[in-house]
Amino acid sequence: MQFSEAWLRSLVNPKLDTDQLCHLMTMAGLEVEEAVPVAAAFSHVVVAEILGVERHPNADRLQVCMVDVGAAEPLQIVCGAPNARAGLKTACALVGAELPGNFKIKQAKVRDVASSGMLCSAKELGIAEAAEGIMELPADVEVGKALREYFDLDDKLITIKMTPNRGDCLSIQGIAREVAAISGVAAHPVDCAPVAAELADTLSVVIEAPHACPIYCGRVIRGIDPNAVTPEWMVRRLQRCGVRAIHPVVDVTNYVLLELGEPMHAFDLAKVAGGIQVRTARVGEKLALLNDQTVDLTAGTLVIADDAGAVALAGIMGGAGSAVSDRTTDIFLEAAHFTPEAMAGRARGYSLSTDASHRFERGVDPTLPVHAMERATRLILDICGGQAGPVGAVGGGTARRAPIRFRPERARRLLGMAVTDAEMRATFVRLGLDLEAEGREWQVSSPSFRFDLAIEVDLIEEIARIKGYDNLPAILPAMVANMPGLPERQRARGEFKARLMDLGYQEVVTYSFIDAKQQDMVAPGAEQIALVNPIASQMGVMRGSLMPGMLQTLRHNLNHGQERLRIFELGRCFLGTGSDAQPLRLGGLAHGSASPEQWGEGARAVDFFDIKADLEALLLPTIADFAKAEHPALHPGQCARLSIAGRSAGWLGALHPGLVQQLGLTRAPILFEIDWDVTGTRELPSYMTVSRLPAVRRDIAVVVDAGHAIGTILDTVRARLPATVTEFTAFDMYQGQGIEVGKKSLAFRMLLQHTEKTLTDAEIETAVGQVLDVLAREFAAVLRG
Repeated sequence: MQFSEAWLRSLVNPKLDTDQLCHLMTMAGLEVEEAVPVAAAFSHVVVAEILGVERHPNADRLQVCMVDVGAAEPLQIVCGAPNARAGLKTACALVGAELPGNFKIKQAKVRDVASSGMLCSAKELGIAEAAEGIMELPADVEVGKALREYFDLDDKLITIKMTPNRGDCLSIQGIAREVAAISGVAAHPVDCAPVAAELADTLSVVIEAPHACPIYCGRVIRGIDPNAVTPEWMVRRLQRCGVRAIHPVVDVTNYVLLELGEPMHAFDLAKVAGGIQVRTARVGEKLALLNDQTVDLTAGTLVIADDAGAVALAGIMGGAGSAVSDRTTDIFLEAAHFTPEAMAGRARGYSLSTDASHRFERGVDPTLPVHAMERATRLILDICGGQAGPVGAVGGGTARRAPIRFRPERARRLLGMAVTDAEMRATFVRLGLDLEAEGREWQVSSPSFRFDLAIEVDLIEEIARIKGYDNLPAILPAMVANMPGLPERQRARGEFKARLMDLGYQEVVTYSFIDAKQQDMVAPGAEQIALVNPIASQMGVMRGSLMPGMLQTLRHNLNHGQERLRIFELGRCFLGTGSDAQPLRLGGLAHGSASPEQWGEGARAVDFFDIKADLEALLLPTIADFAKAEHPALHPGQCARLSIAGRSAGWLGALHPGLVQQLGLTRAPILFEIDWDVTGTRELPSYMTVSRLPAVRRDIAVVVDAGHAIGTILDTVRARLPATVTEFTAFDMYQGQGIEVGKKSLAFRMLLQHTEKTLTDAEIETAVGQVLDVLAREFAAVLRG
């Protein structure tokens, strides 16, 4: 928000210069972005009156003017401005004056005629960007008065970066309250004395949406002068706040908006049909706005309407059909309170952003409408004349908020400094808070304009603000930082990341927000968690898998010429809103050649078994089972489900051929996604006696049905091994000549060893027989001859 320092100082004027004032405001939470002069520096420029004008004897386009500057004798000044004439009051730079651009005025001769000064244009003084002649000032201005004083050009424009919760400071009065509280200097209240009604005229008002508009004030004013002009002081204050002057009545409503923070609107009474209704828009209703834009009103939009239809977007912008004009003589003045809940996002829905909507969305004092109505009425009557009717206030207002419990001892503990109870009481009084200070707990009630104060810490923050953030002690908290112990069974995340990096993978971090189409791609038909307000259309749902992000990263790299890629990500997926439905997962992707290009190994594309080996190395010493399964995003023939100790742990596989085509890839990447809850723990190692006796190896070959998976056979046999068998592994598989169709030959290696004695041939044969019995019973295996 930009405002005039002079306007602020008319309400509160602490003995501080501009820099000190800005620092004080910043340290109290009203961050000052900049404070700049309203005009460039110049000196010795006064109001002057041209007494007479004669043609220059030696130049056709110059004139010799006799100018009264308030001195004992008039000055002779040569001027070339076409509008220089007798009786004109203008700006005169005296000899010795210094104008913008380091331009100094000296006694001079212009075409052999003496000139003792310079008559100035607004451009030459840096007041305006362009000018067609010398300045023309009002006839009643005092001759000899310093021009900087007349235009108040020593004023500065202060711009504050306001936080969304401080809507009460979006006005000169609100800022003045803050400055008074932090400086201890009393503020002068704005005169909002009631204006006596001279008419009985009123307009009926019906509020059909009291939840959105708890109070609506209206007033009829008749007989205003259509030729009235906004006074210079008001135009100047409006311009310095970034608002241009339009019409005296409109200027007054804008002025009250800036002064008090209450948005107002004025209707041309002759253009209002019947009474006023505050209601929501009807289906198919349209409204032509003041900015020449016609909008189709949507359901839920609050409007101000008369008997013929909508005449204004409530709290946003008025309608063109009921706007005041140069012929307006009778007006209906509106001041209402619209709740932030009803206004939030409404202006943006129509691609609008107005001063009124900006304030109502952040919250406006609900008691302001009556005061603003009286202030605006007085200004309109003083500027435009006319007669005012009574103020019609409709609505029950807003409920009084409950007091806040405040504990001084807790405030001292959170602030980290000693603040006495008396200092806290004084702070609350300066802020306009009501309190009952008894014992260890106080009851503090906030004023109607401080709707940001709701809980105890808000009050503690107020104490810090008034003390000044730069006055709070910079004390580091005294604490002992103990590293939490990690259970021995729990594997550190860094361990997994380090292992993957050792295997040639790089870590990526992708968005948790993805496109709904990407989620359907890897989990068709699964329930999606949609975002209420996504930051972009392609980030509308929470990810249910890490695969979409990794595939998007692959495409990005391929588009930039990076064919060989190995990446991993450790992040949460979102399957629901509960904490148990947000599992932490580890995902990875490999694409391109199995090894970097080199002379010692031929080029070969990475395959399923390369990444299976990486996973087995990653999970060691935990042994994972890989079972054939189907996943909608993975190749039906190259897909496995991981399980650890009977618990499902994740997936491994090549990307589905349909998705390869859909994504425009030339080959299928290999992906894996495993659950951290399952893989992040491990069994602790246990001691086994190391035998000093030699081990015995026996190899057996059996014929089984081709449909039996080797992994299933190994798991079954290992679960039933005799105690003397220390190792049972498969080392060969054969299908072909000599083996019946539909069968396969499997060769297994057995290591037998006892910790205390050498095994006899009988014991060895018994153990081998037991293994063959299991194979025959469970898989109909036949010993190959």
